[in-house]
Amino acid sequence: MQSDGTIDKRRNANLSDAHTAQSSLSGRRIIVTGGTTGIGRAISVLLASYGAKLFVCGRTPEHLADALARIREVGEGDGISVDLAKDAERHRFFEAADDYLGGIDVAIINAAIPADDLAGTDEEELHYQIATDFTAYIASAHAAVRRMGAGSDLVLIGSMSAVSRSAGSSVYVAAKSGIEGFSQALRKEVGEQDIKVGLVEPGFTGADFQYPEFPPDKQRELIRQHKMLRAEDIAVAVHFMLTQPRRSAISLIRVETRLPHP
Repeated sequence: MQSDGTIDKRRNANLSDAHTAQSSLSGRRIIVTGGTTGIGRAISVLLASYGAKLFVCGRTPEHLADALARIREVGEGDGISVDLAKDAERHRFFEAADDYLGGIDVAIINAAIPADDLAGTDEEELHYQIATDFTAYIASAHAAVRRMGAGSDLVLIGSMSAVSRSAGSSVYVAAKSGIEGFSQALRKEVGEQDIKVGLVEPGFTGADFQYPEFPPDKQRELIRQHKMLRAEDIAVAVHFMLTQPRRSAISLIRVETRLPHP
């Protein structure tokens, strides 16, 4: 513990030029797609803890119930179970969000499923993967932006797969590369309306998304070794993006593991 008065000096100092204004999340109306598991759940819990009002969705009722219980431990939120790849269910999600929130200030577009190599994917599954990982992203962003006014934020959760472009995941790479380009163009389209668009690209992150190749015990070990990220690490990046002053647009954040992963 310092005894030279440094702490007291800092407490009493004029720090006006050492900080920038931080936007508050209190009272902001936020939707999170895929907000019931993994990264989406971590984002929802963190933002609710700062006073935001959350409305989330996920495909599984059990996961929805679990996520809402945790969100309500720290803040306020609700949600429904839907499959955003289906137009009618996506419309139902946004209509329910309208009823609960009365408007959208922030949209976190996150819902995604694993997708593999092109040759190893049958046609029906291929169409569903594209519908979920790309089409539903664009359509959800469209629905959100139509509801947004000045001072709003749209955050897309992409993937470092758009950068690494590894073999064996060509369908997923295609979707995430498309989202990367989409975010850049959309930012230019809606910036004059005071709607900010940001893209967060997570690296190798622990979640049920990684099952069955990386079961929970293996994920915990990789996280301990700093070879896998926690979903909460991505949530912190989203929080940073959303709390900047309006003049500042954090348009891209890439979060990677410190050490190479398997």
